[in-house]
Amino acid sequence: MSQFDYKPSYRRNLPHLQPPGAALFLTFRLAGSLPRSVLEQWKNEQKWLRHLEETNPTYFARAKLDFERTWFAKFESVLDGASHGPLWLKDERIANLVADSFHYRDGKVFRLDAFSIMPNHAHVVFKPLLLHAGGETNASYPSLASIMQSLKGFTARECNRLLGRQGEFWAHESFDHYIRDHEEWMRIVAYVLNNPVKAGYVSHWQEWRMNYRRPAVETKSQTDSLRYAAHRKLAAS
Repeated sequence: MSQFDYKPSYRRNLPHLQPPGAALFLTFRLAGSLPRSVLEQWKNEQKWLRHLEETNPTYFARAKLDFERTWFAKFESVLDGASHGPLWLKDERIANLVADSFHYRDGKVFRLDAFSIMPNHAHVVFKPLLLHAGGETNASYPSLASIMQSLKGFTARECNRLLGRQGEFWAHESFDHYIRDHEEWMRIVAYVLNNPVKAGYVSHWQEWRMNYRRPAVETKSQTDSLRYAAHRKLAAS
């Protein structure tokens, strides 16, 4: 299994499947950052996939996985090229505001593991925290939908204020994936941090100012694993 062997999914509604205590990988992008023609093709293929679910459920699971992997790669390729739509996150004020919003929630709502803020999209890895409301018996994990509604809502308002504009800031659909084990966590963190390298902005992930990785997890074995995964990615590119 390679470091990019995920099961990604772009959708407007965040997942019903959120295992308690699982770390999550999120990608969200600026509104208008994908060409209409690409989105129309994606929507048409989604319709075909829904029809397949009804008519051939045996084949559906495999087809869905292939669909999601293919479209995650297509979207990422277009976004990394930064050739369509706004690039508001290139503005340091805007990128800093989004980064600060991630850090603000660290230790309050989730454990922040990593993020990378690109000119038109952001990747983040975090683990929702068990929150206690009135005692141990009322402890629960915040839903991903509630986290993202708060995060995207606040940053959209404040970024629009800084830019002196109104209207949609973030696109509705987001990418979401729950991380199944530590090996996958390492692959995804390596992917997130190396996104600026893959896009050609820097030669090493540590050179990108809007990259972050939680220092507490940087034991020697984990750091060596991350460097090895990054080396494999760069060697294959």
